[in-house]
Amino acid sequence: MREITFAGVRLIAQPSGALYWPDEGALIVADLHLGKSARMARRGGALLPPFESLDTVARLEAEVARLKPSRLISLGDAFDDDTAASEIAPEIAECLAGVAAQTELIWIAGNHDPVGLGRALEEMRLGPLTLRHIAGDGPDLSGHYHPKAQIARRSHRAFLVGREHLILPAFGTYTGGLDCDGPELRALVGPGIAVLTGPGMPVRPIGQSAARQSR
Repeated sequence: MREITFAGVRLIAQPSGALYWPDEGALIVADLHLGKSARMARRGGALLPPFESLDTVARLEAEVARLKPSRLISLGDAFDDDTAASEIAPEIAECLAGVAAQTELIWIAGNHDPVGLGRALEEMRLGPLTLRHIAGDGPDLSGHYHPKAQIARRSHRAFLVGREHLILPAFGTYTGGLDCDGPELRALVGPGIAVLTGPGMPVRPIGQSAARQSR
């Protein structure tokens, strides 16, 4: 785990890519992309083992059981497309029902989610922060970009923390990622840090600090 202070709020980044907000009892995740392997197969893409959705929701259920949040907030792209949402497998639905039995579920709509996904919100305000899918006026928590960062020549999913934006990594098992040192995320986040997921959760600078470090 790695504690982050953002906009005066104490948050705890988890090795899984989830973010826990103790004072609000909120567990926050982004970009589950349930049904991605099925969508790729339907469109003639790479055939991937069709177990990623089950792995994603099992990891989600484990985080809820471990942290016991009063609410779980998904920052959009819970499903990979409309078909994935309408043809959810029984075992996935059962896992999600298990999560819903333990905590309140709050869905924020993403660009991949079907129109009218349940009672999904466009965004929500919590304390001093706005929670949404794509970063906007800060300070906010968002997803969408699936950020990754390199350290010791290895790429890891990462939380990006700047002055106005905290962008969560994708929680879904089969998700690509955008390099935090690329122009789009450098321009959006500005100087800050990347908190890498996985063992040890190392931290490295991004933005101007990263540029100075690379010289």
